[in-house]
Amino acid sequence: MKTLDVITIGRSSVDLYGDQIGGRLEDMGSFSKYIGGSPTNIACGAARLGLKSAVITRVGDEHMGRFIREQLVREHVDVRGVATDPARLTALVLLGIRDEDQFPLIFYRENCADMALSEDDIDESLIAESRAVLATGTHLSHRQTEAAVLKALELARKHGARTALDIDYRPNLWGVAGHGEGESRFVESAKVTEKLQSTLHFFDLIVGTEEEFHIAGGSTDTLAALRAVRRVSGATLVCKRGAKGATAFTGAIPDSLDEGESGPGFPIEVFNVLGAGDGFFSGLLKGWLDDEDWPTALKYANACGAFAVSRHGCTPSYPSLTELEFFLDRGILRPDLRNDAELEQIHWSTTRHSRSGGDWSTMRVFAFDHRMQLEEMEGYTLARGGAFKELCLRAALRVADGRPGYGILCDSRIGRNALYAASGTGLWIGRPCEWPGSRPLELEPELGLDCGGLVQWAREDVVKVLCFCHPTDDETMRARQVATVRRLFQAARRNSLEFLLEIIPSKVGPMNTMATATLIRQFYDAGIYPDWWKLEPMSDRAAWESAIAAIEDNDRHTRGIVVLGLDAPEGELAASFATAAGFDLVKGFAVGRTIFGDVARGWFRGDIADGEAVAQMAARYARLCEIWDEARQTAGGAQ
Repeated sequence: MKTLDVITIGRSSVDLYGDQIGGRLEDMGSFSKYIGGSPTNIACGAARLGLKSAVITRVGDEHMGRFIREQLVREHVDVRGVATDPARLTALVLLGIRDEDQFPLIFYRENCADMALSEDDIDESLIAESRAVLATGTHLSHRQTEAAVLKALELARKHGARTALDIDYRPNLWGVAGHGEGESRFVESAKVTEKLQSTLHFFDLIVGTEEEFHIAGGSTDTLAALRAVRRVSGATLVCKRGAKGATAFTGAIPDSLDEGESGPGFPIEVFNVLGAGDGFFSGLLKGWLDDEDWPTALKYANACGAFAVSRHGCTPSYPSLTELEFFLDRGILRPDLRNDAELEQIHWSTTRHSRSGGDWSTMRVFAFDHRMQLEEMEGYTLARGGAFKELCLRAALRVADGRPGYGILCDSRIGRNALYAASGTGLWIGRPCEWPGSRPLELEPELGLDCGGLVQWAREDVVKVLCFCHPTDDETMRARQVATVRRLFQAARRNSLEFLLEIIPSKVGPMNTMATATLIRQFYDAGIYPDWWKLEPMSDRAAWESAIAAIEDNDRHTRGIVVLGLDAPEGELAASFATAAGFDLVKGFAVGRTIFGDVARGWFRGDIADGEAVAQMAARYARLCEIWDEARQTAGGAQ
């Protein structure tokens, strides 16, 4: 029973990509952290295209090793083959984008974890589960890692799996170029050629650039090199030719590269070639393992490579299957794909699981991001307010008990300690940005006028903003508030943070069936695409239907809706939950004062001790969770 489509073997690293474009690596002032290493990138790219992938590698027993493992899980890559090395560090790579031809990089791989991969790391039962095994050239460069790769290939043949090689020639990783020449793609070496040719017969598919086939074939004449490879291997050879696309050769090598099988190319702007080959191979695997013909497989590969060269980073740039299909159907509207708003929205919304893991199909959120309401309570001080929010977090964690589908809303002005303590607990975390009660909308001063303060936020934090608005607002009010929300939304996207928009029209004007839906459409028309919506409870099913239609007409990939509480008593919330739970797009609730209001007043007066406060809030929160779950179960049964 083949439960995996492909297993990749070899390098894994943390890529630190310079954020400043057009400068020297020496002058970089900040870096973005991504997962890296060709086999790791390919496994992630394949998973995004719907293939079930796994990677065999080693990582260090430290923060970066844990990052790679956790990121692979977020990318839906099987990590059973990822070993933790107690003695070695995870590999690091520093990279920059100087211009379309220069991409300086430095490998920090001296005695790194993945180069300690050994035969003992190759589990026959794992190999037996896969339809294909893919190796990369770097791990053929050392005796121990080569032995691990060859064992995996032999087991692949034993269990009927296909085999593939990404030549992936990095001269300095073979010891034929210096540390400062990480950008180098080709240095002649008879020893490297000899080593590669001794293994080429193991493969059904071999992929490389013209320069990589030069090293594999021992000639700088591409046709001669391909013929040399053909003499030792019957594999399909796929030669990547840059802007000319790629060509597949299944038999004898013809007299011209143009006589092989090829797929359509995509004339796009080159922004970053690093990782493009791994994106290409991900798309090629999709076609190859789906048994498409070579022109179709190469079309997928060329398209995935086009995405990679147009964006920052390697794995983060690779498309989802939904995005790839959309792109192939619609075509290119502008050559700089990263600035194609429609395409980028699909990319964001279909790959955001890779930025924030967790199962949020159900949302039970304890909202204690309130500031103004606490500040007005008798006995409040900033220090005591912060301490109370830590008690709220304790209550939330007690109810969640490590299970998915629970979360909090918490601010940083009063609740900073609770907010920071929540990081890494598995809770969904939303963080407010509005100045409490403001209309027209103003933001917390700590964000700055350009919302630059978001750069300091934890990546798991969701940007939440509450806007008091109504369809009858005059044009000046509407334009001002929309502009503020748009500025925050764009800053959230720049910082790879999800965005929750809360709208409360009932505090501004009279309500009807279309009020909320009208506001939702206005925000979409302004180019604002929230990952989450937080909406008032609506007793009228028609109002819910209108609101949901407004969302789905504009964004089929939204995370969903959570229902707010407005300090309603439990009975009213139960009634509103019963209505809302009948709609799949409504994922749960985000309620605060119903849970903590009375407890907070008693605690600030000194009438309730810490333990009792936590117990009472946990009981109320747990009760609301039960009410929501029962409402959802009842609605599901009715459908």
